[in-house]
Amino acid sequence: MRNKAATMDYYVHQLGFHEVGQVDYDGYLMLQKDQIQLHFFEFKDLNPYENYGQVYIRTKDITDFYQSLISKQVKIHTNGPLETKPWGQKEFSLLDPDHNLLTFGEAIIPQ
Repeated sequence: MRNKAATMDYYVHQLGFHEVGQVDYDGYLMLQKDQIQLHFFEFKDLNPYENYGQVYIRTKDITDFYQSLISKQVKIHTNGPLETKPWGQKEFSLLDPDHNLLTFGEAIIPQ
């Protein structure tokens, strides 16, 4: 992350995470949503356009989560709208303020 406040704002207010831990460490941020915990280190000189950070997050009720983000006007990656993939996952992607690619996926159970 380049900016702790901007990262916290995005993940907390846009994606529904909350801060974890008793101590607010300088240059370090811990966030959690459900069983997912993300840890960020501050790199103020990070060039977001050269950042190749990515995270794949398995989730449940992906359609509802996706719709909740749309209703909050969270920007979905232009190449990452919600769709069913040939490998048996329903997925969508976002870019956080530092251009970390966040892909959310849910396994499709054959009916």
